[in-house]
Amino acid sequence: MKLDLLVMTVHPDDAELGAGGTIAKYVEAGKKVGIVDLTQGELGTRGTSETRKQEAAKAAEILGVQVRENLGLRDGFFANDEESQLVIIRAIRKYQPEIVITNALEDRHPDHGRASKLVNDALFLSGLRRIETIYEGRPQETFRPRLQLQVIQDKYIQPNILIDITDFWEKKEQSILAYTTQFNVSGDDDEPQTYISNPDFMESTRGRAAELGRNIQVKYAEGFTARKLLGVHDIFQLI
Repeated sequence: MKLDLLVMTVHPDDAELGAGGTIAKYVEAGKKVGIVDLTQGELGTRGTSETRKQEAAKAAEILGVQVRENLGLRDGFFANDEESQLVIIRAIRKYQPEIVITNALEDRHPDHGRASKLVNDALFLSGLRRIETIYEGRPQETFRPRLQLQVIQDKYIQPNILIDITDFWEKKEQSILAYTTQFNVSGDDDEPQTYISNPDFMESTRGRAAELGRNIQVKYAEGFTARKLLGVHDIFQLI
């Protein structure tokens, strides 16, 4: 299945937190959108890899994406090496997305920046014809997306582009809260409270979206960074 937009992030829930509104926006616009999680998030303090799998499926249903896949890299210990790069390359060539969104360039969580670098390197290598990959017994064609963007996560990074998600905030929030073991937890279970499980975290997430939105005079926005200069055909279409 060829996708228009692929969000390729390291943990289940990274896509929803960083780009859930953008995903919902383009799904409604008729674009083919998918999510690829690099790991199962098995090192997370709360929940298990199985509960995260179920929660990710529910979040994907809420957002309406065409496909969600987990590549099964080792949470916390994956490396930007040939083996991991080839896993990413196969996924890129499989879905041939026009645009890829991945993790923040740097962040408090070491997996985020490392995943961003891994995906960036694999996107370049995916366009090299002398790197051969096989999918379902057949050689894959080379492919390189025309644009890669990175989400903004916990560490504040100045965005290069802001996308109005005002009409899709509620769906974004619902997709995040689908991770019932991870977010907005009252703390009356047997597992420890974490930075993201505290209900205050969702308030800060909403506040960040509102802060970004104010920059373009909308209620809510998501911000992204780009590794290259961005061009437009028509400056009158800018907000």
